Amino acid sequence: MRCMRHIPTGELPGLEVDFETYLKRASQPREEYDVNRWLFVPDTYTEFRYILGTRGTHPLICIGINPSTARPDALDRTLQSVERIAGRNGFDSFIMFNVYAQRATSPDDMPREMNLRLHEENMKAFRYILSEAGAPVIWAAWGSIIEKRAYLKDCLEDMIRLGRTYDAQWVKCGDVSRKGHPHHPLYLKSTLPLEPFDVADYVSACL
Repeated sequence: MRCMRHIPTGELPGLEVDFETYLKRASQPREEYDVNRWLFVPDTYTEFRYILGTRGTHPLICIGINPSTARPDALDRTLQSVERIAGRNGFDSFIMFNVYAQRATSPDDMPREMNLRLHEENMKAFRYILSEAGAPVIWAAWGSIIEKRAYLKDCLEDMIRLGRTYDAQWVKCGDVSRKGHPHHPLYLKSTLPLEPFDVADYVSACL
């Protein structure tokens, strides 16, 4: 499937963003994809996405900035790279998560202000992922895009605090950028190993 462009419509007017509601629906059979293989929350394409990944007992949790147009059985090049790197590093599944949940193919189209309700529901989704992972391994993979909006630092700091609650291990893949940012997955070789990443020091030094 050819990936389309997604431009946010604004402040999510009239949309229900409750994570728990969508999570309950994510296991209900669908014609479009196999819910026993895929975890997709919300379970249909909409203005935002909390989770896209495969089901397993040892997932690699990859963190980007915001979702684009990928969906089950129609992964974009970024998600294809994530899946390959997860497999090469011994994980039986992957979860694609994002610092902010509103879809935008181009980071320049991201909203100027954070939707607090959407962020709160995104953190509920993150807590769910961490609680299901057992010993969570979180791959920092957002690149320099995190500089696009000031609120992204605040969102990431909330994620770091949640990660500590579950003794999460943060990792990176490849060298950091000149400014210290962990690399985006798209241009990484699938043979690269995952290495420890001090995300708290990164936030203090680079954001």
